[in-house]
Amino acid sequence: MSSATVEAWPEDPAGLVRRGRRGFRAWRRTRPFWGGLLAVIAGLPILYFPYAHLTLGGLTVAMATTAGAGSLLIGLLMMVLGVTVWFQPVVRVFCGVATTILALISIPVSNLGGFGMGAIPGLIAGGLLVSWAPLQPLPAAGTAAAPQDAAPTAQLPAQAAAEQPLEYGAAPTAHAEGEQR
Repeated sequence: MSSATVEAWPEDPAGLVRRGRRGFRAWRRTRPFWGGLLAVIAGLPILYFPYAHLTLGGLTVAMATTAGAGSLLIGLLMMVLGVTVWFQPVVRVFCGVATTILALISIPVSNLGGFGMGAIPGLIAGGLLVSWAPLQPLPAAGTAAAPQDAAPTAQLPAQAAAEQPLEYGAAPTAHAEGEQR
């Protein structure tokens, strides 16, 4: 076999792994990743325990309740909300509030929220999702950031008039463009 027939990797595998890790890190930092992951993890015990048959020694304990469908719905919704916030970070507040409400509803409906293994991470996930905010973009390397002590720019007459406080009980009046005060 000649060396011409052997196909080489386009890049070394370590470089592909490194680039993949950097890409995943960049993707993860632009969305509420950890809140979404906790929401998915919180949905699992809420979904599992109402349908589980636990064996303790020789005794089988069936955890099935009449709220099995409610547990199924709550667990699946929490998992869907966690995945949704990964791909649509704009809805993070809605998903966080919904995850918190579902975690609280799971306490009476789904065996104490999966014995706390679903309710507690669900409450933490809801808080993480609501409080997450995207990072502010860094200024470009070639541009200088505006100093904090810079003098304010000149205002248009309409802006200056809008910023002047009104006296108590006075109503705002519209001024003609050519009219001076």
